[in-house]
Amino acid sequence: MPKYAKNQGAGFTNAIERVAIVGAGGTVGSHIAKALLETGRHTVTALSRKDSGNRLPEGVLVTSIDYNDEATIVAALKGQQFLIITMAPTAPRDTHSKIVQAAAKAGIPYVMPNGYGGDIDNIKLGEDTMLGPIAKANRDEIESLGMQWITMCCGFWYDYSLAGGDARFGFDFDKRSLTIYDDGNTKNSTSTLSQVGRTVAKVLSLNELPENENDESLTLSTFLNKGVYIKSHVVSQNDMFESVKRVTGTTNAAWTVTYIDSKKRYEDGLAQVKVGNMAGFGKMLYARAFYPGDCYDHSAKVQNALLELPDEILDESTKAGLDLVKELQLRVERMAA
Repeated sequence: MPKYAKNQGAGFTNAIERVAIVGAGGTVGSHIAKALLETGRHTVTALSRKDSGNRLPEGVLVTSIDYNDEATIVAALKGQQFLIITMAPTAPRDTHSKIVQAAAKAGIPYVMPNGYGGDIDNIKLGEDTMLGPIAKANRDEIESLGMQWITMCCGFWYDYSLAGGDARFGFDFDKRSLTIYDDGNTKNSTSTLSQVGRTVAKVLSLNELPENENDESLTLSTFLNKGVYIKSHVVSQNDMFESVKRVTGTTNAAWTVTYIDSKKRYEDGLAQVKVGNMAGFGKMLYARAFYPGDCYDHSAKVQNALLELPDEILDESTKAGLDLVKELQLRVERMAA
């Protein structure tokens, strides 16, 4: 593709106007879809299974697909300019590849793969959590098919992780208990679901290419085949605990706090995963990210200022997490059923 907008053919608009999303009704997909629609610059189309019960944000167009019939996916993606994939970890392992293969056949130039995590350059941490090699394979496949990718390096979703039970940030709000890794002072880069949605909308609202060789403005092409690094808060569990107590109006006396070695917690979770018990995956993933000196802190790389993202208030993000608790509990019950 020529480097500048001036070199493009007739009909080129230098804007991403048509965006397709897989998982537009899901945890992060719904926030991305809503933020894109709020810009007023994008048509958002959700690719949805016929039997899907997900509620979609108002204004999202819906196209039904069958993951076992590639022609339906190709047809749904025809004419789209950007594809965003957000999938639950319970999705069949070959689903991502099926979508990407269809996207290439549909002529889509850009894909945001299913990989909303930490620093993609921290290879060892990615290997230890098992997520890094999968995300790398997804990006490599996109490139091998002649497309380009942009991935979100946002760290753990703060509100989602706070609400998700003891295996994540250690909080069990029903029991008023907290499991703290080591001394609780290891800080991680985290992002709220809203900040992730806001960031994707910002990037996709940029011009696709510089107008000419003198145009030094930020464009979508700036981020191609790279990670977009953002944060909402760089916090330790102790920071979170102080915020939770402020938001809930509680004191230390109301909570049962247990301290655990992060490396032991990781090993225990990994042992469960190795025998097929995926209940250990969350324990493994989060404990590994809290290793002192080797954690999910990519704050030195964040591009919040470049993208003019707003500063967020920790207690407001904590309140959003508390509001998610019941919703996530019901989700687990539905999956178990």
